Amino acid sequence: MAKKRAREADGLQDAAVDSNVDKMDEDDSSDDDDFDIVNVDFEWFNFDPDIDFHGVKTLLRQLFDVDSQLLDLSGLTDLIVEQRTIGSTVKVDDKASDAYAFLTALNLAEHAEKKPVAELLLYLAEKAKSNDALSPVSDLLASRAHVGLILSERLINMPSEIAPPMYSMLADEVEAAVEDKEPYEFSHYLIVSKTYNEVASNLDQSERKKKKAKDESPLFYFHPEDEVLQKHAVAYGGFQYSKDEESVADSKRAFQEMGVKSSGFMILIEAGKFRVAVKAIGDYMSPSA
Repeated sequence: MAKKRAREADGLQDAAVDSNVDKMDEDDSSDDDDFDIVNVDFEWFNFDPDIDFHGVKTLLRQLFDVDSQLLDLSGLTDLIVEQRTIGSTVKVDDKASDAYAFLTALNLAEHAEKKPVAELLLYLAEKAKSNDALSPVSDLLASRAHVGLILSERLINMPSEIAPPMYSMLADEVEAAVEDKEPYEFSHYLIVSKTYNEVASNLDQSERKKKKAKDESPLFYFHPEDEVLQKHAVAYGGFQYSKDEESVADSKRAFQEMGVKSSGFMILIEAGKFRVAVKAIGDYMSPSA
């Protein structure tokens, strides 16, 4: 696993994660599938504005899904990559490649007057008001408290085992920043994420199948760590995207007969409980020794 990164340097770290790659036998007559274990070295880097803008912006667009067009992603990306000592990118080839994943924390109060954050604050406040379970989020955003907004996203096929070291390094870096009198002394952390439900495909005209899918549609997490984080939360809950009608479930089909309907998700954690929540992620998701 990755170690704590030095704040003074890029702090390259390696973490080997066994990724099960399903390689189907090319001979269709065979009843057996060949499974190969691919050992991948993931490298952790600080953000670099000269390298990471496009990769991070692409991941932000994925995170906010159809509502990404409502936000100033370019401006938001600039703020993220300019924080060289807070947050991580994860890459495979080298530092010059695009990030496969990222995680960071922005001080919402510190950047509240900047256009990309001001727009994001309005968006999050509106979504929090749409779900009673998120009313503490709405109240906190209105108070202009020093909330650490955690933004995290990764390519769909990235192993979830990269999440524990990313969160652990973020906690370490925030603590170091506070010691250096930098503006990262948060009262709460607000994690913005996303979930999904399986829905009946529009390509399948069977009303019976559509009704069954609607009645038996559990909630799934794009980020498995969210299921752990919400256990330590003051509040958590989902919200529908503003441009939900433009989402095409059939373009995100999970299985042959099912499509995927994405929704937004927020988790609010008191800063004093964040370390415990981060440890819980590691206990739950780290590979067994």
